[in-house]
Amino acid sequence: MTHDHAPQAASLPPKLALVLGGGGLKGFAHIGVLQAFEERGIRPTVVAGTSIGSLIAAAYVGGMPVREMVRHAKALKKGDLFRINHLGMVSKRMLSPSLYLARPLQHLIEEICPPGTFRDLPRRLLVNTVDLESASQVLFGLPGLQHVNVREAVYASCALPGFFPPAQIDGRTCADGGIADNVPALAASHGMDAVVAVDVGSTNIARARRIGQKGFAAIYVRSAQIMMKSLQAQQLANWSGPPLLLVRPAVWHFNWFSFGHVERIIQLGYESAIDAFDRVGTSLLLGGVWPRRMVEVRVDRAKCTGCTLCATLAPKQMAMDQDGKAQVLHSPVEWSRAEGDFVNQCPTGAIKVETMVDGERRPTMEMPILEDAAD
Repeated sequence: MTHDHAPQAASLPPKLALVLGGGGLKGFAHIGVLQAFEERGIRPTVVAGTSIGSLIAAAYVGGMPVREMVRHAKALKKGDLFRINHLGMVSKRMLSPSLYLARPLQHLIEEICPPGTFRDLPRRLLVNTVDLESASQVLFGLPGLQHVNVREAVYASCALPGFFPPAQIDGRTCADGGIADNVPALAASHGMDAVVAVDVGSTNIARARRIGQKGFAAIYVRSAQIMMKSLQAQQLANWSGPPLLLVRPAVWHFNWFSFGHVERIIQLGYESAIDAFDRVGTSLLLGGVWPRRMVEVRVDRAKCTGCTLCATLAPKQMAMDQDGKAQVLHSPVEWSRAEGDFVNQCPTGAIKVETMVDGERRPTMEMPILEDAAD
């Protein structure tokens, strides 16, 4: 893997939280982000993660070199992670806790994550899970939750319901934290000067064709992805924490469980982090979500059906004119990557956004079509 950027010292606030979101194997982009952190000499105070983000966060805090993470990622095969729970499916049928066995995932975690409890770690690690019985978010590593085993917490965070059985930790039945908060930026922000949040699986998702023909597992994962996207958009739109740098690798067109694109996914993570660092400058001293860009928003009146959804979702940006068509109230406008979600909600694609660069309009990248996954 070759990098064109020379290492630079990053001008970020000293107390920094790094948050790595969930997203299946698209989370290998986090390894590229960590490469960029090392090149820029950035050492976060707190590292938090959900699902695969918790796996990589734990390995990083535990001292695993990035090059070793790359080796593990490239060596991972489908059979190393997914083994159907035949006995459970036959003997328990609908009462079986999962489609796949827990042991392969546990073995992977044992190879990568440090042993011991959160108290044994050299730096604060937060692992995001959900207690299925109380319907509450549980971040292991917070005060009062540091006595548990790191590997058990990471397994729970990776245990996507239905795919892997939940974990029993301290009397709690815990599963994938993405159910409630796929990128737990706010939860990790307490006492921090700034947050770097890496979203690989929820803010930006590709269109999926023929999803109804791909089986219940694909339908379930797609449904979970949509839920995570909605929850994440709400949190970012109402961000009330310290300055946030949102890193969003361009991995939305990859399947959650694509094993054949590891090197490219890592590279995209690296490139997205470098781009975010280059764009943010000193903005993380100002508050809000960064980086930001000027965009031109317009409506294709021929496509607009007057459904009013855009005006309802974004009343400060959109309204309905006297002909019952959508109209833009403010344009150009400065947006972060967390804004403009209402554009993708338009049922006819009538709202268009163009990025303003040096006074010129450039079309934004259209959402790609997600074809059958290539493993």
